[in-house]
Amino acid sequence: MESTHQLSGRTVVVTGVSRRKGIGFAVASRLADMGASLYLHHYSRHDTEQPWGADRIEDVVDAVRRRQVPGASLAHGSIDLSNPDGAEQLIRDARAASGHLDGLVCNHARSGGDGRLGEISWRELDAHWQVNARSTLLATKYFAGQHDGREGGRVIWMTSGQHAGSMPTEIAYAASKAVLAGLTASVADDLVEQGILLNTVNPGPVNTGYLDAATADRSPEILDALLAHFPGGRFGEPDDPARLIAWLVSDEGRWMVGQVLSSEGGFRRW
Repeated sequence: MESTHQLSGRTVVVTGVSRRKGIGFAVASRLADMGASLYLHHYSRHDTEQPWGADRIEDVVDAVRRRQVPGASLAHGSIDLSNPDGAEQLIRDARAASGHLDGLVCNHARSGGDGRLGEISWRELDAHWQVNARSTLLATKYFAGQHDGREGGRVIWMTSGQHAGSMPTEIAYAASKAVLAGLTASVADDLVEQGILLNTVNPGPVNTGYLDAATADRSPEILDALLAHFPGGRFGEPDDPARLIAWLVSDEGRWMVGQVLSSEGGFRRW
């Protein structure tokens, strides 16, 4: 990095920052270290329903605040992005709290309540579409609508590995994430005229709690088999994709536009 605090004076919205073991927290922490002011979105109700549970939002926010440099601001809010107006509320609330927004990291995702093709219905498909795809597209729309063209406009989407290998037991999730990967080039081409650079990141299998034996959503045998596919002998950690995302948000990433980038540590799907 050319400057340790090169994001000073810029404000970034990061969604899905509700757990200290999550990717959103790792991203927010990295951006805080770089001087950014932040608006953190969270929705603890979703995490509460997962095997790994939820953190106290106050603890999460305080941990990010301790990373910030003097002069940087921090605000946060709880919004259900499955609501039709959730994405609009996100940008409206972030602007009201923080002023002009320079970056948007759409890290949020619906997880669980999925299955194979023969097991799902329109309900599962719609539920994942609403949160993972629709809200991301609309949040990007409203973010772009308030952007004034100043240098440093950034949008980061998060996809999954469905473009690189099969995910037969997560059809609704994979479908909603495939939308983002498939639209990256088209939306990036639109936004670049406004000085906004969009890229999409596939973080690969990152242990945010769902790969710990005590809170995993799969058997120990499946976890062991999955781990064997990593040449480094470990799963991804939240800070692994966070380093890439922070680079893309920074001025160092200013020549990256419309790319779908995988941060997987050499994950061997075969």
